[in-house]
Amino acid sequence: MPLKLDDIDYAILESLNKDGRKSFRQISREIKVSAPTVKARYERLVNIGLIKAILPIIDFGKLENKTSIKLDNIRSKTIKNHGVKITKGLLVKLSCDYCEGPVQGKPSILKFANFERFFCCTSCRGLYKEKYKGRIEKLSGKIPPI
Repeated sequence: MPLKLDDIDYAILESLNKDGRKSFRQISREIKVSAPTVKARYERLVNIGLIKAILPIIDFGKLENKTSIKLDNIRSKTIKNHGVKITKGLLVKLSCDYCEGPVQGKPSILKFANFERFFCCTSCRGLYKEKYKGRIEKLSGKIPPI
């Protein structure tokens, strides 16, 4: 006899489909049930075989086939997918989180909370910090005094 999925099961599946890295606590807050309920339902979905794996979705358009790093004397694992070889030392194309232009060379990085943002130059980094100052402070837990 087939198992009928209820609203909680659907909500968990939708949440994981959006971002498979979410914790049970994050999902529980999102769908308004307890974290132990989410964990139990998730384990049930795995045990019945509905959820086989949580896998990354890789944007192969961001990978460059030419690398400047030689892998001499290193045995690299290769994954072939969509005609792209994933090996150690592969380069990832970055775009600036402010102006959306290409990042050439070493990016300027802004780290706050659990986030990293990449910029083409220090000017874009400064403008981004200025534009999103309130959000950055809120996420970092640094609320300015009133």
